[in-house]
Amino acid sequence: MRGRRENMFTVALVGADGAGKSTIGKRVARMLPVPSRYIYMGVNLESSNLVLPTTRLWLGIKRAVGLRPDAVGPPRARTTPRSGNPVKRWLYGLKSLLRLVNLIAEEWFRQCVVLYYRIGGCVVVLDRDFFLDSEARDVFDPGARKPLDYRIHSYVLRHFYRKPDFVICLDAPCEVLYARKREGTPDALERRRQEYLGLRQIVERFTVVDAARPEETVAREVAELIVSFHRSIVAKSHKPRAA
Repeated sequence: MRGRRENMFTVALVGADGAGKSTIGKRVARMLPVPSRYIYMGVNLESSNLVLPTTRLWLGIKRAVGLRPDAVGPPRARTTPRSGNPVKRWLYGLKSLLRLVNLIAEEWFRQCVVLYYRIGGCVVVLDRDFFLDSEARDVFDPGARKPLDYRIHSYVLRHFYRKPDFVICLDAPCEVLYARKREGTPDALERRRQEYLGLRQIVERFTVVDAARPEETVAREVAELIVSFHRSIVAKSHKPRAA
């Protein structure tokens, strides 16, 4: 059992919106010849039923006031309002702090679930990854000024959060991605696409898969890559250690 547990790992599927991460991730988790689990590791709460009660409460409040139902991490562009009212500034700071604390708690909650499955002997397929989503922006634009909460969040992810063992970037031309979802603008989508491709600079086990092809073809290639990675880990674990 111990050897089987040591051979289990996490693989993160990343890519811009429209690349098919959720669809491919769920399909691949069913295709793998080894025990596997699929977990959504992004900030869109409606895409995951694995969230903390505090996050559900936050989602309900945002829906009630007509805001977007997600838990987006501290955005670099946001700055503290220059209101002369100290009460408003204090409330804004408190809101940012609570939001950050809940976001970090949410990330660690899902990380604990991932660990539970790995200990149980499963390969865990991650749809997105909190660390990679944050790091992609910093790799592409490292000199940008960021709010304090953003910097705290990034520091926690970089130094304490467990990183995926294998990263697969689902990539397709901007025109294909935009035609699939019609969200944002083509320019913003292309920028995000380049941010994810830039992760190859910091991720050792990183590969790109052409996601413009039919779903079945993409899922089959992703599954084959994961199986191949699993075999390499098993072979390495069976390799005799030097005396």
